[in-house]
Amino acid sequence: MDKILVVFSMNGCGHCEHLKSLLKENEISFIDRDIHKHNDEYKIFTEKTGSEFVPAFMVIENILGKTKTEAFVPDKNFKTIEEGFELIKQLIN
Repeated sequence: MDKILVVFSMNGCGHCEHLKSLLKENEISFIDRDIHKHNDEYKIFTEKTGSEFVPAFMVIENILGKTKTEAFVPDKNFKTIEEGFELIKQLIN
């Protein structure tokens, strides 16, 4: 079972930098998607989640050849960056 973590963030966002630093410190691999550079992807993400808050993330999982994607956004799935980080740890292990 393969899992890919994608983090939507933007330059100048302290919360985004905090989450990414926690991931790096704990050697958790992720794909960083700046919402301004990857606007088309982010637009699809926000349409699906109904939220434009960052940092947001999704976990893409391949199970027996089928792809499962789950999206997570602040204030809906987690309240603090630390809660978001703990959620990521649970999801990718």
